[in-house]
Amino acid sequence: MTSLGPLPDDGRVAIIGGGPGGVGCALAVRALAQQMGRRIHITIIEGKDFAGERHHNLCVGIVSPPLPELVEQRLGVACPEHLRQGVITTYVLHASREEVALENTAHPSFAIRRVQFDHYMLETARRLGIAVVEARASGLEFSAERVVIYTDAASVEADVVVGAFGLDEGAAEVFRQAVGYRPPRALVSLLVRYYPGQQAMQRFGGRIHAFLPGFLGMEFGAITPKGDHLNANIAGRALDVGTMQAFLARPEVKALLPDDIEGRPFDLNRVGLFRGRFPRSLAGAYYGDRYVMVGDAAGLVRAFKGKGVTSAVQTGIRAAETILQAGISRAAFASHYAAANRDIIGDLRFGRAVRLMVLLSARYGLLDPVVRAARRDVGVRQALYGAVSAHQPYRQVLGSMFNLRSVAAVLRALV
Repeated sequence: MTSLGPLPDDGRVAIIGGGPGGVGCALAVRALAQQMGRRIHITIIEGKDFAGERHHNLCVGIVSPPLPELVEQRLGVACPEHLRQGVITTYVLHASREEVALENTAHPSFAIRRVQFDHYMLETARRLGIAVVEARASGLEFSAERVVIYTDAASVEADVVVGAFGLDEGAAEVFRQAVGYRPPRALVSLLVRYYPGQQAMQRFGGRIHAFLPGFLGMEFGAITPKGDHLNANIAGRALDVGTMQAFLARPEVKALLPDDIEGRPFDLNRVGLFRGRFPRSLAGAYYGDRYVMVGDAAGLVRAFKGKGVTSAVQTGIRAAETILQAGISRAAFASHYAAANRDIIGDLRFGRAVRLMVLLSARYGLLDPVVRAARRDVGVRQALYGAVSAHQPYRQVLGSMFNLRSVAAVLRALV
């Protein structure tokens, strides 16, 4: 095939990455091709083995609408409700001295174990006839007619390749060498999993505690209930074990961590510490002739990493639509795919503004009046909930925070 137009009958799509973005794209290509009466050959290349949880995903694993609707209506598969580990109805926001509970029982979020979700989605794709190559991509070769993906198992030929590899440095280097791809700038995330026992988890309840302490380079932290355990995670530009120790030693954090099942207080030395990253900017050269990135690999995620799974699936669907309806050229991806993602791209600058405001406010102790105002004013409370839960775009959050009523509420809280 030499055309860069919409993928015709017997076209070939290769996807590097078997997470939500990659599998979402594969299932969307399959569903849309069936609607259009085309036969498309789809191959997912994934080097991790999600079965038995031998590999871990460091995503905290909180999902919310519209993900279930996207999975069922756009991908044509059942949303795995059996993998839910709990219902999240409340976010408790902690500033340096004040805190406020932000509730929304009408549209709850759900805790899932990401590696189990990834395994379910990948096996569903395999069951529906999508080929899965269990290998890591090691090279790319583009020509006028095709793209060849080299792996440590066998080579795969395709008409277009989709990068759905998150922030995997090996895959990013493969694309950098081939097309000049530049990964998104990223924040570091550290995470611990703590198993205090069933009774302690029941007492903890369905609340995520979010912290904005503004110290030691840490931008935010959270403690999240995950069914049988708690996740404690922090994020910032440069973090280490000492930062995590300092966070966990804070009185308001220690007060939330119950003793373990043997009655011993929480001890970082008895739990595993995991390190990951998440994007904070768009990637460079994230699409071109015969290739496109989705999700984290493109930097197409909400600032502060909310709705990462949803964004991955959404961008996977939009890539599939572009490939089958508009074409696989750089121009097609620019006019259709980038345009379809204007909601994410346009909100990034508002997210950066919120991030800067939060960092400066935390540093100078100005978040406490905002939290006090939220306890009294529904507008401020809704804006904070939209920000920490990722249920609202940042543009809407800023609009709610800077209307006259909300500003007046914050000013009253200053005195």
